[in-house]
Amino acid sequence: MKLQMHSIHFDADQKLISFIQKKADKLDTFFDRIIDGEVFMRLDKNEKNANKIVEIKMNVPGKTLFAKQQSDSFEAAADEAVEALRRQIKKFKEKVVLERQ
Repeated sequence: MKLQMHSIHFDADQKLISFIQKKADKLDTFFDRIIDGEVFMRLDKNEKNANKIVEIKMNVPGKTLFAKQQSDSFEAAADEAVEALRRQIKKFKEKVVLERQ
């Protein structure tokens, strides 16, 4: 799946980008018609702890799925966001299957 990565006001290292790409690629196992996606990584200056924010937007046929998570690390936030998207994808897929019947 093609993902565009955006790190806002900082430079994300290749290791972090690869980690997020690998996590997001696993979503293809739940729904193989994901078109593309965007990932936004940013730091919340107002927070002392849990100041890393990851937002993921996925485009599927006829709909855009979105998840935003905040945590102590980008990896943990990405894990949580991908898990939230997995649940959304499963619901979307069930709805599509029901509509076809």
